[in-house]
Amino acid sequence: MNITVMDGSNYFKGLLLLIRKDRKITESEIEMMKRIGKKLGFEKDFCEETIMEILGNKFMLDTPEEFSSKELAMKFIKDGLTLALSDDEVHPAEEEWLKLFAEKNKLDSEWFCSEREKAAKRNSLPVKMEVDDLIIIHSKPLI
Repeated sequence: MNITVMDGSNYFKGLLLLIRKDRKITESEIEMMKRIGKKLGFEKDFCEETIMEILGNKFMLDTPEEFSSKELAMKFIKDGLTLALSDDEVHPAEEEWLKLFAEKNKLDSEWFCSEREKAAKRNSLPVKMEVDDLIIIHSKPLI
């Protein structure tokens, strides 16, 4: 799926906001965020620094972003649930934030609950994430 640079930035930022909701960042979350950042075209040093500083960053507002499409928002929720479960539990603050994100992006609450249940039933983290199907488009072709 092709996405804009803005959507890619908001994807990464949104997942950063998610991992700080429980006030701790685990090694599995760090590794997954590095992988996500790389896939979205961010430099390794930028990703590492941003991940390490997110807990103390008071300038990043905890407001969920609205994406340009429902399809992208659904991918974000799926990756968000995977990330939240990477430490074997979805903290109530993480789940609440994902619900707010779903609401802002006009996603059905029943769909969210269904995805939450599917994610919780998995025995291990998926090898492939939704972000793996995203391609950042840096400019629109001239017509």
